[in-house]
Amino acid sequence: MNILIIQTAFLGDAVLVTSILEKLHATYPEARLDLVVRKGNDGLFNEHPFLNELHVWDKSKGKTRALFKLIGSLRRTRYDHIINAQRFFSTGLMTLLAHGKASIGYDKNPLSFFYYKKIKHVIGDGRHEVDRLNELIAHLTDDTRPLPCLYPTEKDRNTVIELTSGVSSYVCIAPASVWFTKQWPAEKWIELIEQLPAEQTVYLIGAPSDVALCERISKEAQHGIVVAGKISLLSTAALMEKAQMNYVNDSAPLHIASAMNAPVTVVFCSTVPAFGFGPLRDNGRIVETKLELNCRPCGLHGYKQCPEEHFKCALKIDVSAVRSDA
Repeated sequence: MNILIIQTAFLGDAVLVTSILEKLHATYPEARLDLVVRKGNDGLFNEHPFLNELHVWDKSKGKTRALFKLIGSLRRTRYDHIINAQRFFSTGLMTLLAHGKASIGYDKNPLSFFYYKKIKHVIGDGRHEVDRLNELIAHLTDDTRPLPCLYPTEKDRNTVIELTSGVSSYVCIAPASVWFTKQWPAEKWIELIEQLPAEQTVYLIGAPSDVALCERISKEAQHGIVVAGKISLLSTAALMEKAQMNYVNDSAPLHIASAMNAPVTVVFCSTVPAFGFGPLRDNGRIVETKLELNCRPCGLHGYKQCPEEHFKCALKIDVSAVRSDA
């Protein structure tokens, strides 16, 4: 059996789609599993143990041209099932033009009328995104919840061993987010670090674009080692796995923690857990404002600035509530 999974959204979405990779492999261990992701997320799948082929959509080389080049690559394999976990036209086109006997996807995709099977995708119904993903493959497997999983390589794990040599206890902090209103303010992260035990090592993690923020926090807190942009995605996952706690926003590091079964405290600012992107393990904690704000949530993904210009959903979260020992 040949199965293609398509997920070209953000990093966190790529992490969560591993949940159905895991379940499909467990159900059909001999099946060929191929995956499509956007450039930048491919680092999650280095030396993946049961992924046959990883297709990467590199939009930087001309979005449309790269799309049709990718479709050409997909057409070289005849798939029994194509599972589209994304709701955009481009992935609908991939699904339509690739060779597939049966295509499955969400009804919100503009090309969903071509699908063999359509699934309703409703955000805000209290279900987790992995449960919505599971609906795409329930007819092939069962109704049990799938869980995401990442596989750091030996090289990634050796990077962490070297990085943490001589360190008895550490926490990771991922202070950034693509969206400003999903990001707990820098001054709050600084205050958190100042309240942590002085002997505890703090690693500030994130993408290359997060380096400036991490360096600012480290400098003003006079504590913290910036590894953002310096270690790979899978090395970051391995680092988070052994941390005493991982402090994150509603962003990709939260889902990496879930995939690694790592302890995590997530701060929800403008978004809410009911959207379905909270921790998946028992070692996950959710912290959000206790204020009743009629403006929250203000949107699914957040904004570049607070629409109400007060940002109370973030500023009114007390640091003591975030500390895992509080």
